[in-house]
Amino acid sequence: MIAARKAPRFLCRLADIPEGTARGFPMPQAPYPRAIFVVRLGRKVYGYWNRCPHQGTPLDWTPNQFFDFEKTHLQCATHAARFRPDDGFCVAGPCKGKALEPVVLRVKNERIYLDS
Repeated sequence: MIAARKAPRFLCRLADIPEGTARGFPMPQAPYPRAIFVVRLGRKVYGYWNRCPHQGTPLDWTPNQFFDFEKTHLQCATHAARFRPDDGFCVAGPCKGKALEPVVLRVKNERIYLDS
């Protein structure tokens, strides 16, 4: 039996996430409380579960603050691990060599959707 595909979930308009920033979204339908976040770089968006591969803590200490001071890498607020925003690969910190878990996003008509 093939499972039915869920309809994409609307997250926000592309303009709601300023260039070079990220925004978090709760996922109440997940098996346990989880959240994702979306990074915007130009017209491209990248999505990840908001969970550091080191110990599973959320990356943002303050809501929607995912980037380091220089705005070049995503940074875990708990252990300062740094991740490339375009692929989630950890380049520094206690989980170096691991990566954030991606989520599939789609942009259509200037709107960002989470694909199931």
